[in-house]
Amino acid sequence: MRIEGTSNIHDWQCESPLILGSLQVSQNFPVEPGQAVNPAKVDIKGEASVRVLSLKSKNKDGTPYEDKMDEVMWEHLKAQTNPVIVFRPTDLVLKEAAKSKDVPYVFDAKGDLAVSGVTNSISFPVSVLPLGDKDKKCKITGTVTLKMTDYKVEPPSPKFLPIHTGDEIKILFTWMVAPKAAAAAAK
Repeated sequence: MRIEGTSNIHDWQCESPLILGSLQVSQNFPVEPGQAVNPAKVDIKGEASVRVLSLKSKNKDGTPYEDKMDEVMWEHLKAQTNPVIVFRPTDLVLKEAAKSKDVPYVFDAKGDLAVSGVTNSISFPVSVLPLGDKDKKCKITGTVTLKMTDYKVEPPSPKFLPIHTGDEIKILFTWMVAPKAAAAAAK
């Protein structure tokens, strides 16, 4: 997962290498490339989570940025009292079936996002690409734009420096999932 934001000095980004969680989906969720499914609602339960302390600031080339920025970010996200960012899906609707085996299925996702002790309902498009491997893994990707203040996160602005962080952020994620039986058999 990556979070991208702006400031009056430079754009910034932070990343977590790991999204934890699980999903339970109904039969009309595609798990094979090119699987025939009709646009419709998919029954879904589960959650995806990221540990706040796993978020690290990064330069554009992916190298670590600065430990001080990480500490400021963790403090503003209230990592001590709310150590995990959690998304719980409530609705998943297939909008567009894959046009070929190499193209993802397009869904509209809705759910509740909990950040720093505040939970809000959000919606955003997601793409699901079944990889066609023996473990039946699927690559789920998406992007959503949010405001920090909607989660009572004050955009960092040091008192003694002329730095002002923008309120709007973009969250981009790639989450690899596999059926439980396939994951257990792979061990």
